[in-house]
Amino acid sequence: MHIDELRDYCMSKKAVTEEFPFDESTLVFKVMGKMFCLTGLDRWERGEPAINLKCNPEKAIELREEYDGTVIGGYHSNKKHWNTIFIDKAMEASELKKWIDHSYELVIGKLTRAQKEDLKNL
Repeated sequence: MHIDELRDYCMSKKAVTEEFPFDESTLVFKVMGKMFCLTGLDRWERGEPAINLKCNPEKAIELREEYDGTVIGGYHSNKKHWNTIFIDKAMEASELKKWIDHSYELVIGKLTRAQKEDLKNL
């Protein structure tokens, strides 16, 4: 997956915004103001792409075991709820998209009732 494909996929989701809340190189995708994906653009420029995605704790452990060294506890994030995924050429874009979808859905699931209603009406 290339950075443009990642951006296009995240931005195609309902109510997603992108911003740089931490510094000029950390791109964050949010739904209704809540983060679901972040990535360091400097890593992509160095040819070492990685993304952080929200993940339910049980699935996070499973992914870390199955993809040892490729999926780790979230870098600079709550390791219980976030994974860092080091993207390599062998990794299927469809697999990454499933994980992005999971992260997006987890965040939506934690929205308040009012926020969910606002999202539904967009």
